[in-house]
Formats: sequence, C-alpha cells, structure tokens
Amino acid sequence: MYNSLFLKPITDPSPSIPMYRSFIEILSHEPQLWDRYVARGKNAMLPEVPFDRFRIGSQFFVLTRQHALVVIRDRRLWRKFRLPCLKADSCYPEEHYFPTLLSMEDPDGCTHHTLTRVNWTGSVGGHPHTYRHVEVSSSLIEELRASNSSYSYMFARKFSPDCLQPLLDIADKVIFSD
Repeated sequence: MYNSLFLKPITDPSPSIPMYRSFIEILSHEPQLWDRYVARGKNAMLPEVPFDRFRIGSQFFVLTRQHALVVIRDRRLWRKFRLPCLKADSCYPEEHYFPTLLSMEDPDGCTHHTLTRVNWTGSVGGHPHTYRHVEVSSSLIEELRASNSSYSYMFARKFSPDCLQPLLDIADKVIFSD
C-alpha cells in the first residue's frame, strides 16, 4: 500500500501534471455546499472566493512539500476563512480552507480524494460510525480495504479507544500483511 501511494508516480510523468500529488479531498457538488459557503455571511467570502470556486473536503489530508508552502505563505484567502462564523454548525475551516485554496492554486497537483476510509452509515450528529472492540476482526479490515472507488485507503476512522488491543492483536497477521 505505502509503495503504491508514495514511491511510484500516480500518473505518467508529463510536464503539465506533477508526478506526486497531495492527497486531499476536493468536493464541489455537495448538498451542504451553499450553507457552508454562507456560514460567515452571505457576501463574506467575496471577492476572493466566489461560490463557484468554494470547495469542501475531509479534514484528513496529506500535502506535498510544495502545497504545504502554499498554505504557509497564503494570506489572501486565509483572511476570509478565519472570519467568525454566524452558523457554527456549518462552519469548519479545516474542511473548507485547504480544499478551496489548493483547488484554486494547483488543482492538477491534488488527487481530489482522501486516504481515509469513513463509514457514514448510522452517523449521529455529523459524526461517522464508531467501531467498537467487538467489531474488530480480520474481516473488518478486509471490508475497510475493499473499495467501490478507483483508489485505495491508507487509514480508517473512527475507532473507540477500546479497539487498540484487538487491533494490535491482528496487526502482524492482517493489517501489515500486504
């Protein structure tokens, strides 16, 4: 898994597409997009971030060094995203700022998907399913690795603290076996 993600290029090398890209989910057609955009005020993001350029994504991502520098150096967009929220339940800067900034600065340098597998079935209050120790098994790990997508996951969430020992018990034979 590690080799396929980090040691070989995602795409064929070409001058226009970077060999290594940041793993960051960048979504532009989610049902809650407008609510999240206006969470700081209807026109608060303008003119720097018009609605058609606003993006959302997972708070879990991996950035290339180049993209980390883009984030560190940015002042223009951050001024908008650090504004206080009028609607706290729609305002998640870490899920809005990074996808928006990178999609505006270097969309081809991003995979547009996350490395984190999340189970949203039975979610409560905007939180994903939390796996309990009784659910931890080799079949759960196989299920988490299986994907209906064209990309692989490197991480999974969300596990309760009591999952640590069962996960350690199957680590060598199951988790680290690929």
